[in-house]
Amino acid sequence: MKQTIENWFEHLQDDICAALETADGIGKFEQDLWQREGGGGGRSRVIRNGAVIEKGGVNFSAVFGEPPEKMLAALKLDKADFFATGVSIVLHPRSPMVPIIHMNVRYFEMSNGIWWFGGGIDLTPHYVVSEQATWFHQQLKAVCDKHDAAYYPEFKNWADDYFYIKHRRETRGIGGIFFDHLNTQKTGKSKEELFDFVQDVGRAFAPIYTHLMQLNRDLPFGEREKQWQQLRRGRYVEFNLVWDKGTKFGLDTDGRTESILMSMPPQAHWEYNFIPQEGSPEAATLALLKKGVDWVN
Repeated sequence: MKQTIENWFEHLQDDICAALETADGIGKFEQDLWQREGGGGGRSRVIRNGAVIEKGGVNFSAVFGEPPEKMLAALKLDKADFFATGVSIVLHPRSPMVPIIHMNVRYFEMSNGIWWFGGGIDLTPHYVVSEQATWFHQQLKAVCDKHDAAYYPEFKNWADDYFYIKHRRETRGIGGIFFDHLNTQKTGKSKEELFDFVQDVGRAFAPIYTHLMQLNRDLPFGEREKQWQQLRRGRYVEFNLVWDKGTKFGLDTDGRTESILMSMPPQAHWEYNFIPQEGSPEAATLALLKKGVDWVN
């Protein structure tokens, strides 16, 4: 089944890139093919200087072979050959009125019979618009509810906890869903059923983000909003480099550096002890960057 999963992820990358190019109108993806020394490789695709997307990546990989010792230690696994495939996406828009988005869907197995799926989608608006945040979470809830009514509340809380910048005491954005190590033992569902769910998560990405692109791409903004965008990008960098397990895992296990750091924005700023003016849109956004916000009720 792993070849079926790999092929589907590869086609998902194609479909998402085509949808994003159409929605952007100007930007085109550049492809970088790479090979892993120990086995496998991938296709890194980067879009830059588009009408809406300033920088983004849609990466596919399928790697296999003998796992690095650091991988075994991090995942607490016994030694056996591994296979891993998936698609990862981060998009940084030009306009501060368009949100940043991230998605990852992945599959992992070992020759000793261990396997699981992981992934999720989360949204990081520079300015939180409650109606759009509600719509975003409703789309993800609909995907989850199709497969299991327990998925959305569990995976939503998982995202709140995961995408949390502990040293700032704020969430990276408005969350979404996050899940990992989904297998039959954990869920009671077959590999085919879990793959169906992961496929629906992957299919949901392009319609969700292209809709948000179209809603916000032409909204006016000025220097104040751009400066706020740079500060929020700084928070994004802080999370990815300090707390994100995927980034640390990739670097610790000799992953491909350019693909791992594809998530970084083109520019980011840090300002000492910045506190938004009381009653400002920036202060309103910060007030919503916390765990446990119920967006769908």
